[in-house]
Amino acid sequence: MKVTVDDDRCRGHGVCCGICPEVFDLNDDGYSTVLLPEIPAEHEQAVRRAAALCPEHAITTAG
Repeated sequence: MKVTVDDDRCRGHGVCCGICPEVFDLNDDGYSTVLLPEIPAEHEQAVRRAAALCPEHAITTAG
């Protein structure tokens, strides 16, 4: 599974970081960034949840 954060949509709410800090973090500007290029199977459910709960719908998953 791969995940991306749309920089134009992200507003830095940090919901994804709270749900899955192993995959998401906030950069120096306060916006979400993806820490892993490939998401391990054990984090896939949390990443999907983070995408579903993102207030700005900035997270996209594939695979």
